[in-house]
Amino acid sequence: MIIAPSILSMDFSQTIDQLKQVEASQATWLHIDIMDGHFVPNLSFGPDIVKLFKRLSHLFLDVHIMVDDPEYFSDIFIEAGADQITFHYEALPNDKRIHELILKIHNRGIKVGISLRPQTLVNVLEPFINEIDIVLLMSVNPGFGGQPFLMESIERCTQVKDLIKTNQSQCLLEIDGGITDQTAQLVKDSVDVLVAGSYIFKQDIIEAVNRLCVK
Repeated sequence: MIIAPSILSMDFSQTIDQLKQVEASQATWLHIDIMDGHFVPNLSFGPDIVKLFKRLSHLFLDVHIMVDDPEYFSDIFIEAGADQITFHYEALPNDKRIHELILKIHNRGIKVGISLRPQTLVNVLEPFINEIDIVLLMSVNPGFGGQPFLMESIERCTQVKDLIKTNQSQCLLEIDGGITDQTAQLVKDSVDVLVAGSYIFKQDIIEAVNRLCVK
């Protein structure tokens, strides 16, 4: 299991100390949520934050862009140092534009994923499932940290995993939203990557990460 602590819940007055604790745990990724205030009703980070963590850490930078214009912002965050860009299916108007963005990001030499809001049917992923490196299922409505896990996400994880297997895809399945040691148990047989923010950063970081390593 890959654990990706979400810096959205980090105490930035303790950035260096908390980052050292993350690196001392079993976490291997950092999850960075980019929100533009339009696609979701919140603002978060710009490219300078990605540049900062690229300088400070050896961890894989998993950058999730919740923006109206992923074609524009993908370039900005690739230049900033993202190792993976995940954009939202709902942010682009048609499959052609999605295929083109996947190819564009891959041609920049980094990994690419597609994220789905909780209301979006998982079968929309089928045209892309062999082109992407990861599917990110939101298990809360995107925009704010600290929300409770949506229980319907359990079945959605199973559906995506079945889609991956049916198409013999190599892509990973990631879940983000309301992840704790308890909710992680509900999806551990389907997912490959757990994103957790509040659960990790509101207590002992190393112990919290290690409790999430369920497989």
